[in-house]
Amino acid sequence: MNKQFLVLFFLSTVGMIACGDEEEGLIVQSHDDNIMMNIMHAMMNKMDSMERTGDPDHDFAMMMKMHHQGAINMAQEELNSGDDGQMRTIAQQVIDAQQAEIAIIDNFLINHQPSGVISEQFERESMMAMEKMMKANDLRVLSGDSDQDFASLMVDHHQSAIDNSQSFLNFGQTQAMRSLAMKIAEDQQGEIIELQNWLLVNKSY
Repeated sequence: MNKQFLVLFFLSTVGMIACGDEEEGLIVQSHDDNIMMNIMHAMMNKMDSMERTGDPDHDFAMMMKMHHQGAINMAQEELNSGDDGQMRTIAQQVIDAQQAEIAIIDNFLINHQPSGVISEQFERESMMAMEKMMKANDLRVLSGDSDQDFASLMVDHHQSAIDNSQSFLNFGQTQAMRSLAMKIAEDQQGEIIELQNWLLVNKSY
């Protein structure tokens, strides 16, 4: 009886230690307290309040400018708080690429007047892409670690940009915005793969 008790005590102790180790490996931070998520929410609020013209080219440009600025703000936070070399390199790439694309968008918006043609379908699809991103964000496990949170949320952010760009290509008319949409879809798909591969190796859960 004493031997059985000792065996059971040993097994239960080992189990408790194992559970403790697992719990220490997963630190969860509330979304409301997470800096990266707050940046995402601020971006989504601006996009949601944007006054749409109904012109796919004009609306895509305005929306993507806000979307890009959100990515830049997240990347700047990663440079301020992150310590992983690969994630910091990606953050700088995001800043450089999306600042250059914002300059293209600004030049387009200055010279483009919204047409009288309204595309309700594009508006619906762009709203669906934003809702998809918001749901993906809400399902994310965030730890407060800048590198991990940046990588996780940037995957969702990039996928939203790809979805919007692919939708726009079905409706857009101007060569400038169509070329930009194709570039966004191609470049950000490549970064998603890089971010996902990093997460598979470095995530804490």
